[in-house]
Amino acid sequence: MRTILKLMIICLVVAACYNNAETNRPKVDQVSKIKNQGHQLVYDMVKKVGSYEDLLKKHDVTYTYTYQTPDGKADISTEKYRFDGAYSYGKYLKHERTLPQLAGVIEQGFDGQSYWLKQNGKQIKNPDYLKRVAFNRPTNFYWFTMMQKLLDPGLIYEYLGPKTIDNKEYEIVKISFESKDGKPKDIYQIYINKQTLLVDQFLFTVADFGVMDPKLMEIEYEEIDGLLIPTKRRYKNSNWEAEVTDEPWIKVEWSNIKFKNGFGIDDFKL
Repeated sequence: MRTILKLMIICLVVAACYNNAETNRPKVDQVSKIKNQGHQLVYDMVKKVGSYEDLLKKHDVTYTYTYQTPDGKADISTEKYRFDGAYSYGKYLKHERTLPQLAGVIEQGFDGQSYWLKQNGKQIKNPDYLKRVAFNRPTNFYWFTMMQKLLDPGLIYEYLGPKTIDNKEYEIVKISFESKDGKPKDIYQIYINKQTLLVDQFLFTVADFGVMDPKLMEIEYEEIDGLLIPTKRRYKNSNWEAEVTDEPWIKVEWSNIKFKNGFGIDDFKL
């Protein structure tokens, strides 16, 4: 139960970050003022992996999403996104950690305005279940587009200097969110590989719930249709020196990625 609660907290906070930053995104080639060295490093990284404008040119994507928790339970879904408008759909053939009480195939969607849920083809209106859909849809979309969204407005960049880990040289950048209410905001601490310009790992917090001890996410990339996509990732508790505990990893993998499927708005409706 504690593990499930932690996962739901992470989903909620990531979704909030996504919703707050989704509007007024500047084009990567129109970032007219680099704030500091940290901002420059993030800008160069996004140019390397592919910008949000590059995603928009792909129009949409579909892929297989696999999420494996240490207790042996897994989710396997077919994900579909349309980048302009952040439309999102997921069809779960296996959902041992997402609404496991619903037997059979479940489908989730965000149609640009509202969230919806189906079980074996029939609409489910349970508000508690729909809250979980409201976690999953923007969260999955955010993780897929996270590197591009590190150039979203309202972010604060701080260069923390270089560091060598396992014989690899990194530039470390702390990224936080502007606070208008005086409350603590989430922090990302990304490790940019000096040789490849890619983020090999990053630390992140869950500030909205007072969890400021970071988790470490490690990632691996694949080049797909001209973009570098972090298709393999794993995370667990850590500290600000990026040292991990002995606990097992939570693993996430994206496979069968295909862009330019021609998804229309109707493909995301109930």
